[in-house]
Amino acid sequence: MEEDSEILAQAIKREIDRGGQVYVVYNRVNGIRDVAEKIKKLLPDVSVGMGHGRMSENSLEDVMMDFSAGRFQVLVSTTIIESGLDIPNVNTIIIYGAQHYGLADLHQMRGRVGRSNKKAYCYLITPDRELLTPEARRRMDAITTFAELGAGFNLAMQDLDIRGAGNLL
Repeated sequence: MEEDSEILAQAIKREIDRGGQVYVVYNRVNGIRDVAEKIKKLLPDVSVGMGHGRMSENSLEDVMMDFSAGRFQVLVSTTIIESGLDIPNVNTIIIYGAQHYGLADLHQMRGRVGRSNKKAYCYLITPDRELLTPEARRRMDAITTFAELGAGFNLAMQDLDIRGAGNLL
């Protein structure tokens, strides 16, 4: 995570400077607090919240409502944001460990940003390309190639090609 600190700080600062908010997805509850602390150290003037599925229902709801109301600028969370949060002011998403997600998950998370008239950005944080499995490389290539609006069908076809069709009855 240290080598991506500069990119992380630049991406967050760019979004905040244009008045927006940022999702940072880190899908391991055990390390999520470390990611939030890292952002606070990199950008001490940025307000950071944290949300994950192991929080109490009321605490999680409070975090989401506060973020939606703009009470903090960065939400570090697990993939819970994938479930339909629609906050038009969030136009940047940073996804750690992107190589571990399927194309549908990446496409869904990427779709959480860009819900307004501002350009959206999605940063996929992965290890060096040569360390990825061939399937992970293909998923990363597909998600970056099919980035235009309406790319869902093309991604589904790539996913079918990567994972196979399975058995049809």
